[in-house]
Amino acid sequence: MSKLGDLGARLHRGEVGYDFIGNRKIWYGLSILITITAIVALAVRGLNMGIEFQGGAVFTTPKSEVSVSQAQEFAEEASGHDAIVQQLGNGSLRIQVGGLDTAQSDQVRSELAKDLNVPEDKIAAELVGPSWGEQIANKAWTGLGVFMILVVIYLAIAFEWRMAVAALIALIHDLTITVGIYSLVGFEVTVGTVIGLLTILGYSLYDTVVVFDSLKEQTKDITKQTRFTYSELANRSINGTLVRSINTTVVALLPVAGLLFIGGGVLGAGMLNDISLSLFVGLAAGAYSSIFIATPLVADLKEREPAIKALKKRILAKRASAAAQGESSDGTDNSYADEGEIAVIGPRAGRHGRAPEHRG
Repeated sequence: MSKLGDLGARLHRGEVGYDFIGNRKIWYGLSILITITAIVALAVRGLNMGIEFQGGAVFTTPKSEVSVSQAQEFAEEASGHDAIVQQLGNGSLRIQVGGLDTAQSDQVRSELAKDLNVPEDKIAAELVGPSWGEQIANKAWTGLGVFMILVVIYLAIAFEWRMAVAALIALIHDLTITVGIYSLVGFEVTVGTVIGLLTILGYSLYDTVVVFDSLKEQTKDITKQTRFTYSELANRSINGTLVRSINTTVVALLPVAGLLFIGGGVLGAGMLNDISLSLFVGLAAGAYSSIFIATPLVADLKEREPAIKALKKRILAKRASAAAQGESSDGTDNSYADEGEIAVIGPRAGRHGRAPEHRG
């Protein structure tokens, strides 16, 4: 068995692990810091909205010897607005200029033909009205709202309302970080970006549901035992699915990274940048939030219940009593003496690698 596979098996059995729940305040603080940074970036820099949302004209020229920087300079001089120029695979140029109406578009097209030394009728011009972009944005917000509502309803029915709330917070967390990154790097927000944002919600939710499903199974009839608190079982659920989450995320990120760094960065394909950046950041944020945010939030909410709170009190009292007896009699070690130890490594392995039975 591979080292990673062996580690996954040991994590699943509770033999080793990391105390995600015990260190949750660290991850909460980190997420709050990242979220604040994203919000500040949005407030200060805003988003570089594409022509689909702000309106304008798109000019496609025939193959030309003019460089991208020269074409951008020509377009900005002719229009008086900022221009985005991309070189297409066949050597032609795609020039986007925002804020132009039909008359201005014709004038800019004529000026570009002179500057680029190409026939005017060879430059294709496409005018995009801002109302079209507004409709797309409204539909995207509507789709996002419907998705969130359906997610909350499904999780509340399939699991419980606390998990639905935690998953919703995790999704908002992922969206905020992704949009903040767009603001920081200045990538253009296009229809491809919106598609990417809607896509990452499904990936983020998948990882979260996997952990929730394990948690639901492990906490079934939890009040009928006195071995583990809810937080400890939540921690074991995260550790038990950790390698699976990492494998799923890495496999998903590799092709997206190819689109972003090779397709967008090396080949200069702008539309690939628009969609791949949102996918790359969103997938990474989704994996992070499902492990470090969603499940710890469920544990925090769950342990406010009187029954779960009383269970934790009984377990801690039992461990304290067992620890005292062990120290006063024969000095033997007691595996439940420290709550933190259980959260980190789970039950201790017996002589043949099997956990000893403790009856409540």
